[in-house]
Amino acid sequence: MIDMVVVSELQSGVLSSPADLMLSDAIALTLRSDPSARAALFAQLIRDIETYMACHPDERPWTCRVFTGSDGSHVFRGGVGHSLVIDSAGRLWRARSHEDFQTTYAEVGGCHEVATLTPLYTQMRECLMRQPDVPSTSAA
Repeated sequence: MIDMVVVSELQSGVLSSPADLMLSDAIALTLRSDPSARAALFAQLIRDIETYMACHPDERPWTCRVFTGSDGSHVFRGGVGHSLVIDSAGRLWRARSHEDFQTTYAEVGGCHEVATLTPLYTQMRECLMRQPDVPSTSAA
């Protein structure tokens, strides 16, 4: 009897999600909007992504919790250790969910929940609009 070996096609363990492109588009749209309207716009775009992803349970789960920072900022915390912060001036910042905040916790029903988040902007990266590539006008 001959043993048969079945070779299956290899697949990457890295999962992509439609939410990745949607989030990128939401950031770009937010950065093109008026700074005073950015937090409300981004919050709506995040809700739209969550709604879309909830309707596609076969995709990688995608969540975002929204907090108000101790300085009045809007903190959008994702489920993979990353956060986006919109400060009171409307600037958008990329942050790590734990390292880039001073965080206090409160016990709620036997669990510890975030009580306050104080953004540490000096540790974050500000998100800026990408400038379009401009062809060089100088002759070689």
